[in-house]
Amino acid sequence: MLELSDLRKRYGRIVALDGLTLTARRGRLLGFLGPNGAGKTTAMRAVFGLVRLDAGAVRWDGQEITMPRRLRFGYMPEQRGLYPRMPVGQQLAYLARLRGVKAGQAAHSAQRWLEHLGLGDRAGDPVSQLSHGNQQRVQLAAALVHDPDLLVLDEPFSGLDPLGVEAMSKVLRERARDGAAVVFSSHQLDLVEDICDDVVIVAAGRDRTAGTLEEVRAAGGYRRAEVRLAGGRSIDPPAGIRLVDARGGGVRLRVPVGTDARALLDLLAPQGTVERFSLEPPPLSEVFRDVVGASVAELEGIGGAAHSGEEASV
Repeated sequence: MLELSDLRKRYGRIVALDGLTLTARRGRLLGFLGPNGAGKTTAMRAVFGLVRLDAGAVRWDGQEITMPRRLRFGYMPEQRGLYPRMPVGQQLAYLARLRGVKAGQAAHSAQRWLEHLGLGDRAGDPVSQLSHGNQQRVQLAAALVHDPDLLVLDEPFSGLDPLGVEAMSKVLRERARDGAAVVFSSHQLDLVEDICDDVVIVAAGRDRTAGTLEEVRAAGGYRRAEVRLAGGRSIDPPAGIRLVDARGGGVRLRVPVGTDARALLDLLAPQGTVERFSLEPPPLSEVFRDVVGASVAELEGIGGAAHSGEEASV
């Protein structure tokens, strides 16, 4: 289990981490979410000793992370770090040996992961001859080639086509099923919602909400209703219910979390025949907007200019 506890890091006036805390458990996928400049990359780098923290602790299975333990981790940075002229298979085997894997096993593992990611016939090609998406797959293979206990990926789905997204999602699920802890950041919230077990949303260097996917979706204290009346008639929201938007002849409503579906239907019935109705927790994208929006408002209220910065820096 990976534990980040009260991490703090400042770059001059810019506060990158301001007490960030999270837990990533073995056998589960954690979506690490936040806007640009939230501190995600800094936190990930701290796991690998690439950032000297001002305060806080990073632990694996309750213990300080030493170099031998860190060799059992896999990292896929947002800024790729492959050797462009080196053949793919040779490069992966070399990286595996740096992690302590013996030469014969390293070559076998390199080929195994290339085949698993659909690149078995490209082992002899230099990285520079691969498409952007295939370079992404090789970078993932580089993080996996030593079969790590912890896998940390910074925007791994960036630039992938749907087939690439499907292949990478499958690999991440498999690694979790095999007992690894998997942490990845992404701005593709529908994808996070599809594959993650747990979610943490950060803003301005702090964790703002965290838990299982279901807990985070329920944390806003409301549910979302989608309603369509016969003939696409407009709907006047009952008291205590807010209209979110209207499209395609239907509406989306924000409903207090304790509202009963039958009671809501009874309130809507006088306005027309209900052709379509659903009531469920809000999507992760909506929760994300609410959480990040609240944190921005908080910072504006306390003069939080020192918390601004680009993700490339923090």
